[in-house]
Amino acid sequence: MPDQVLFAIEVTLNGLMAGVLYALVALGFVLIFKASGIFNYAQGVMALFAALTLVGIMEGQVPFGHLINSIFGTDIHGFGWQVPALLAIVLTVLVMILFAWAVNWLVLRHLVGQEPIILFMATIGLAYFLEGLGDMMWGADIKTLDVGLPQGLNTWIDETTFDMFGYGFFIDNLDLSATVVAALLVAGLVLFSQYTKQGRALRAVADDHQAALSVGIGLNWIWVLTWSIAGFVALVAGIMWGAKSGVSFSLSLIALKALPVLMLGGFTSIPGAIVGGLIIGVGEKLFEFTVGGMIGGATETWFAYMLALVVLVFRPQGLFGEKIIERV
Repeated sequence: MPDQVLFAIEVTLNGLMAGVLYALVALGFVLIFKASGIFNYAQGVMALFAALTLVGIMEGQVPFGHLINSIFGTDIHGFGWQVPALLAIVLTVLVMILFAWAVNWLVLRHLVGQEPIILFMATIGLAYFLEGLGDMMWGADIKTLDVGLPQGLNTWIDETTFDMFGYGFFIDNLDLSATVVAALLVAGLVLFSQYTKQGRALRAVADDHQAALSVGIGLNWIWVLTWSIAGFVALVAGIMWGAKSGVSFSLSLIALKALPVLMLGGFTSIPGAIVGGLIIGVGEKLFEFTVGGMIGGATETWFAYMLALVVLVFRPQGLFGEKIIERV
């Protein structure tokens, strides 16, 4: 088999792995948009905040330690213990649930019935507030996140493909782990949405807020549930991206990678978020591989947006989104 074909196959596989990580972030957007009609600008910052909290808990860091030291002249940095990764993840999930409750109690319940643009602006404010809160709580330095996930070259794939083709594929173990986790997470969300009472209530609210309220479904409770699930998805995305490239404030920019995924797959479709992520991941890698060298490279930064723009021209609701027809 020609070397160029082997390279293309390797690039495609790595693109699929990257697409799964994009889809993880997009899932949080879809969940909140389906339940409340809100485009949550803060989803990327939620992933950052969750990852910062996880690292802080694992390392036994004192929350707001830098602020306490500045005010009182102390030298407090840590409790002096290490928390196991699994326990730290559970505690971080509880923090994200508390965050969901606070968002609903302090922000959303006061904006019921407002225009979508007002809710969108509220999530922009929430994003900057959460970013500043994470800075004050855990510090702005780059942190290493290690929850025990395997990383580095998968030697079995490398050796197997070398024996078959004379060329070993470089596939990262962390990307493989992210693929498995994303598949389980999506399957769990689909089962939750289709076969549980809470999932059916969530879909009812997504279809019609007023009708859901008329049959006794609590809107506030649904919003807390939705933001809690989105917080958990943000934590998973934060773990994968943080383990891959470290936990820093640039992690919040992963939301920008999710935008073309949403435009391509549709804002209301969980399968669309997954398929859109895979298309974007594979597309940007193959485009860089085949065309990037001819036009100066660095095409991965803009290819996804160009592809999403082309799709929007012909299908504004995305490939899997519901077509909206307004009758006047």
